[in-house]
Amino acid sequence: MLKKITYAFGALTLLFGLWGFYDRFAFGHQDANYGSYVVWGLWVAMYLFFAGIAAGGFMIATLDLLFDIPAFKGTGKIALWGALVSLAAALLSIWLDLGHLERIWKVYLQGNPSSLLFQMVWGYTLFGLLTLAALILEIRKPGSRALKIIMWIGLPLSLFISGAVGALLGVNASRPFWHIGLFPVQFPVFSLASGAAMMLVALGLFGSRDDPHRPQQLWTLSLMTVILMVVKLYFIWADYSQSMYGNVPMNVEAIRRILFGPYWWAFWIAQLLIGSLIPIVILSQRKFAEHNGWAGWMGLLVLMGYAFARGLIIFPALTVPELGALTSAFSGPHLSFDYFPSLMEWAVTSGTIGIAVLGFLLGSDFLPLVTKSQKEA
Repeated sequence: MLKKITYAFGALTLLFGLWGFYDRFAFGHQDANYGSYVVWGLWVAMYLFFAGIAAGGFMIATLDLLFDIPAFKGTGKIALWGALVSLAAALLSIWLDLGHLERIWKVYLQGNPSSLLFQMVWGYTLFGLLTLAALILEIRKPGSRALKIIMWIGLPLSLFISGAVGALLGVNASRPFWHIGLFPVQFPVFSLASGAAMMLVALGLFGSRDDPHRPQQLWTLSLMTVILMVVKLYFIWADYSQSMYGNVPMNVEAIRRILFGPYWWAFWIAQLLIGSLIPIVILSQRKFAEHNGWAGWMGLLVLMGYAFARGLIIFPALTVPELGALTSAFSGPHLSFDYFPSLMEWAVTSGTIGIAVLGFLLGSDFLPLVTKSQKEA
């Protein structure tokens, strides 16, 4: 019943998204609320979110396919498929944010190898190919030497692509909110946490309830999620307190917008309360963590919290003027520092989520992601 409801949810979100896709292709960025000052919006935040799940899903897959941890036996294919679907959603989100979609090929053939963007594009391409190859090998030749080699190459690559996102933001010296030494280091931690939460949802809500390994898998993933969320909260405290004590005006203003300004609800309610504290309390108790439903729904809350967290990384930094006079020097469409996603932006994101949800469900139904012994169990 839950899977049918999820199929319906995916179909409805995709249906709403079709209008957003049409508007984006027909009218470009005309109906978006970002512009010349706030140059990145909701789609970039969702790119960070989905890319984090993709990298984290691959990291989780190594527990089964590379390190042969008995408790995670049989979960590698599910993690790889989740990583592939998430990667597709991430690349779709960032592709739609481009000004000229048709010029993407220039990055491959005319790019600058010393550019972080160039390295990231090639990194994602190689990562996607390795993930696909690993999934095919695990389906056709499970445990093969070639699979082990791919997983060994893919593990550091997954760390690179997750950290490179933070580096891309961190090298912007004109944005003090991003320009801190630990910023790139945080992203692999966030990615692993997102991958663990994705697996809680996949195994807890859609996995076999009779699998003898399932309680231990959920408990291990729950502990991993709780520990990584505590680390995430420490990073937030370190970043925000350092920024406030440093008293750099642009940085302080960005933090104030998060804590007490237009994004307060996203931080205090969505990210901190719903996306962090409630899951920590529930998942740290074994009787709840080993229960499919509790674990799955808490994983969903964690993912929601990380989605809001990505927005709180992007929006506040860009809504603080680099020059105070810019706020009154010019006026017109897309010349504002106040940003909240437009209906078209939400529609496109809805469609992207629908594609990811339907893609994962279709793969779980029609691909041999679960071994015969698991099905029989």
